[in-house]
Amino acid sequence: MLFRSWVMFLLVASCIGQLASAQPTTRPNVVLFLVDDMGWMDCGAYGSQYYETPNIDRLAKQSMRFTDAYACPLCSPSRASIMTGQYSARHGITSATGHQPPQAPEVSLLPDTAAPNQPLIMPESRNYLEPSQHTLAEALRDAGYRTAHIGKWHLGLTKPHWPEAQGFDTAFHCHPDPGPPGEYFSPYGVIADGSPNGKNKIGTITDGPKGEYIVDRLTDEAIKFVHANQSQPFFLNFWQYGVHGPWGHKEAYTAEFAKKKDPAKRQGNPIMGSMLKSVDESVGRMLQTLDELKLTDNTIFIFMSDNGGNTHSNTAGDKKSQGGAEKNVRLKDWQKWAGNQAPTNNAPLREGKGRLYEGGCRVPFMVRWPQKIPAGSTSNVIVGAIDVYPTILDLLGLALPAQQKIDGMSLLPVLKQNGTLKRDAYFTWFPHIAPGVVVRQGNWKLIRHFQERSGEYEGHHELFDLGNDLSETTNLASKYPERVKELDALIDQFIVETKALAPKPNPNYKPTEPTSTSNDPMRGLVPKGCKAAVVSGALQVTREGNKAFLGTAQVKHASPVTLKLRMRSDIGGAGMIQWKFADQAEFPDSGQTTEYPFTPSEQYKEVTIEFPVTNKLGTVRIYLPKGSSKTEFESIEFLDQATGKSLYRWKFSK
Repeated sequence: MLFRSWVMFLLVASCIGQLASAQPTTRPNVVLFLVDDMGWMDCGAYGSQYYETPNIDRLAKQSMRFTDAYACPLCSPSRASIMTGQYSARHGITSATGHQPPQAPEVSLLPDTAAPNQPLIMPESRNYLEPSQHTLAEALRDAGYRTAHIGKWHLGLTKPHWPEAQGFDTAFHCHPDPGPPGEYFSPYGVIADGSPNGKNKIGTITDGPKGEYIVDRLTDEAIKFVHANQSQPFFLNFWQYGVHGPWGHKEAYTAEFAKKKDPAKRQGNPIMGSMLKSVDESVGRMLQTLDELKLTDNTIFIFMSDNGGNTHSNTAGDKKSQGGAEKNVRLKDWQKWAGNQAPTNNAPLREGKGRLYEGGCRVPFMVRWPQKIPAGSTSNVIVGAIDVYPTILDLLGLALPAQQKIDGMSLLPVLKQNGTLKRDAYFTWFPHIAPGVVVRQGNWKLIRHFQERSGEYEGHHELFDLGNDLSETTNLASKYPERVKELDALIDQFIVETKALAPKPNPNYKPTEPTSTSNDPMRGLVPKGCKAAVVSGALQVTREGNKAFLGTAQVKHASPVTLKLRMRSDIGGAGMIQWKFADQAEFPDSGQTTEYPFTPSEQYKEVTIEFPVTNKLGTVRIYLPKGSSKTEFESIEFLDQATGKSLYRWKFSK
C-alpha cells in the first residue's frame, strides 16, 4: 500500500512538472518600436491636430510618456546608441553613413588635413557598428531571449556588420540605405542570399505581391515572429521604414488628408499624414497581436523616433530635391500632393532633422508595461537613446554586461515613480552639417558651435532657457557668461571622457577675402509672380502677376526688424511687407503686414521699413509697389531694430 502511494505521488509530481514546463515563461518580452524621422509633434499624444494616430495615442494612455527625450539629429547615430548604450562621440557613428563601405581598421576618422578653404579638420563618421560592441541584442540573447530585428538597420553595409552578426537570431532587413527598398512598394529589388543584383541592393527582405507596402510587410513579419515565439521570452527590435524618404504613400489615405486643415495652421502635408497613418496602423496591429495572444501584460513596449522631424526635404530651398536623380516621378508626386511643403513642421520646436536645435533632437518616447509602469503618466526627466539599453536590462532584472561601457542610465526609478536620475547633464554630439555639441542641464541648453555661421548666430555659443523659451528664440550667452563657462566646462569633460574626435585647426587653411557678390546672388531670395535677374549691378524684378513679391526665409530673428531697400521703380505706389513666424505653417489671414510708400524715381532711393517681430521669423515677403511693371534693387538689408546690427544683406552692385 505504501509502495502504491509512493508510485502515485511520483506520477502526479511528474505530470505537474511536465505541465509546468509547458506553461509560457513569466519573464517579460520586449518590443522596441522605432519610427524613422518622426518629429516630436507628429502624433496626437504630443499635440498634433492634423495627423491621425489613434493607436499611438492609445499607447500613450497606457504608457509613461516622456516630454524631454532626445535622439541624435540623424538616424544611424541614434540607432547605434540604442544598441550600445553609448553616446555617438564614443561609438563613433556620428552621421547617417551606414550604407557606405566600412573603413579599414587602420584608417583614422580624423584626417591630418582638409581643403584650403576649410578652417577646421572635421572628423568623419564610422560607417559600421563595431563588432566588438556587446549589443543590447547580444545581452538579451545571452540571457535566453529569442531575438529578432525587423526593418531598417543602417549600421553596416557588409555581412560582418549586419544584424545577424550583432546578436539577432532572426533578421528581416534590406540594403542599409537611409530609406526603404523599392520606393516602399514591392517588388523591392532585393534577393535573399545577400549578394548584389543589378541595382546593388542587398539584404534578407524578399519580394511580396506587386504593390505590397513595406510598412505593412514588416508588420506581417514582426507578427509572425511573435506568434512563433509566444511561449518563450523574446526581444523584437521593430524598426519601421516610415516616415523616411522617398515618401512612398497610399494615395487613398493621402487624398483624405488633402481635404483636411490643421486648426493650429502648423502641419498640413497630406503625404506625411498618409505615411504616419500607415505607421500608426502598424503599431495598432502589433498591440492587437499581443492582446490576442494574451502577452500584453507580460510585454515591455517601447516607442520612440530616431531623430527629429524632417523640415527641409522637397521644399523650394532644397536644392538636392530639385535636380539630378531626385527630379523624377517621385518629386512630381510630392509636388502634386504637397507642393513645396516640408515633410512636417516641428513648431513650437526650432528647425528639424540634421540640426542641434530642439526640432532636430527632441523625439516622442513612451514606455508601457501594464501593472508595472503607471498608465497615462508623464515625465519631464531628460532621457535619451543611450538609456534604452540599461533600462531594458534593469526592467528584466539583468546585470549590465561587464565588457560593455555604458553611458546611459536605467530609467527604472522614473518609470516606477520612486526616484529620479543621478545624471548631471545630457549631451548630443554632432560634428556634421551645422557641426557642434549640446549640453542640457535642467532647463539650460548650451550649443557649442564648431564654426561661426553668418546670419544664424554670433560667436560659437548659444544659450537657451528651455523652460521659458522652448522655441530657442533668444540667445542668452552674452547675458549669462558664467553659465556659459560652467556648461562649456562640462562639454570639455565630456569630450575627454568619451574620447570624442573633436575638430582641430587646419594647418593648410587659406582664408579668402570676402566679396560683395557670390556665385548665387539670390542666396535664398525667391521671386513669386515675377521674374528676377541680376543685370548691371542690380536685381531687376519684372512683374508677371497681380501678387508679385520676393520671399526669403534666411532671416532668423526674434525681435523687431528694420528692412532697408535701395530701389527704383518706373511707377510708384504702395508696397507691402508680410511675414510669418517659424511656428506658423501659413501666413495669417490678417495682421503681420506693413505698407511702405514709393514714388517713381530714375535714381535709387533708400526705403526704410520697420516691422514688429515678436517671435522667430519664418518667411518674409517683399511685395513690389502696386502698379509697377519693373522694380530694381541695388541692395536689400535686414537689421536688428534695437542695435542696428546687420542680420542679412543682399548687395547686387559690384
